[in-house]
Amino acid sequence: MPQTPHVERHFTASAIVRDVVIGMADGLTVPFALAAGLSGAVQQAGIIVTAGLAEIAAGSIAMGLGGYLAAKSDAEHYVAEERREQQEIREIPREEMKEVADIFREYGIAEEHIKPVVEAMTQRPKQWVDFMMRFELGLERPDPLRARTSAAMIATAYVVGGLIPLAPYMLIGTAKVALVFSVVVTLIALAVFGYIKGRYTGAKPIKSALQTTLTGGLAATAAFLIAKAIT
Repeated sequence: MPQTPHVERHFTASAIVRDVVIGMADGLTVPFALAAGLSGAVQQAGIIVTAGLAEIAAGSIAMGLGGYLAAKSDAEHYVAEERREQQEIREIPREEMKEVADIFREYGIAEEHIKPVVEAMTQRPKQWVDFMMRFELGLERPDPLRARTSAAMIATAYVVGGLIPLAPYMLIGTAKVALVFSVVVTLIALAVFGYIKGRYTGAKPIKSALQTTLTGGLAATAAFLIAKAIT
């Protein structure tokens, strides 16, 4: 009887999803709060659009640069730790062999099986270093293009997210009317974004949607009330 082949499906683009989540979450929330706050102080939608576009430009650059520097820092940290492991394997191999054996013990490997595996690993220094990096330090080798990809994804997601609450102000000349449409459109976008984020990150989609919508709504409400109180 033919058997259906087992196919494992694992999500492997977690870094990209994280970047999109970071960029989109801030992109939806910050320009939304800014536009709502300005709506409490001015009536000309053109002023809000100008300020909103300036904020989106500055915010996307800042967020993208932050993502780039964070990824570069991770890569530099990995290289530094890899050099240290290489040096330790050359200078204190017995200590490193003991660390490998301890790692296998943590996984419940029997003692009679540990020694031959450790000795075999010492014959392959590169794989030995890779093993220590992953199982002793918990570090994965970073993608060399990660920094640029992260910067581009975060910045793009921020721009896309930021244009959603700003779009009604571009189409409607009166700030008060545009605010109503902006609130509706953005809250829907926050809910959809939160739901999708929950699906990809393993959280409960409905709960994630409610949390994201509540956070964005509270930020916009606070900005609007503060602007109203000042003016």
